[in-house]
Amino acid sequence: MPELVDYVPNVQDCNELRTKSSLQDFLKFNETRLKQLPCQIFDPISLGEGAGVGWMKDGTDSMAMPEGSTLYDLVDTGIRHTHAAVGVLVHLRKELSLVKDIPVLFAIDQYNNWFTFSEYEEPVTVRSTRPIHARELATVNAFRSMMNDDMMVGAFSHSTAVGKLRQHLPDVPGDARVNLPRYTLDEAASVCHYYLRQRLARRESFSDESWKKIYYLSNGNGSEMRWLMPFMR
Repeated sequence: MPELVDYVPNVQDCNELRTKSSLQDFLKFNETRLKQLPCQIFDPISLGEGAGVGWMKDGTDSMAMPEGSTLYDLVDTGIRHTHAAVGVLVHLRKELSLVKDIPVLFAIDQYNNWFTFSEYEEPVTVRSTRPIHARELATVNAFRSMMNDDMMVGAFSHSTAVGKLRQHLPDVPGDARVNLPRYTLDEAASVCHYYLRQRLARRESFSDESWKKIYYLSNGNGSEMRWLMPFMR
């Protein structure tokens, strides 16, 4: 099991407030480990990255971590200084790629959205704006590529909403997609009981017979089973 887990917000939430919240969660659950890991990269950290952040009033555009800093100090800096939050998250990705003694997992929300347009826009004229593509966001550029020497990226999704075939997506290998088999009966049982606990089906309607009907009706297709659960009678 990974000993360091970092949740990366989806492209719709790549702003300084959501990034700060992500750093706070990372610090909360990994504080002890982070205090043991020294910073290994001392490149300047960009300030003012992220939608709606803006530049520092004094014109400062970067900051550096002092020598002897730990990853705890780095994350804490991103939490305490709003202008540094996104820059720290990008820097943290580089630092964690150098951690070899313990497993590290990045959990990326809605990875598919990182190949489409974000919800942000940039003013062009007084009356018009330009949509900003996800590739223009610093956080996306730091985490999106599937072609790395220092980390492995895997994505799990039922969605086919990405606009281009995977062969045309930047930094995605042509053989990246692996089709997962349909649920076995035992797997379907576990999933259906999980859905029951999540109240996707009424308890009085749930039975071995009813969930098996859904399983055989969907032929083990996970997405269809999820859609059919609320209709269980």
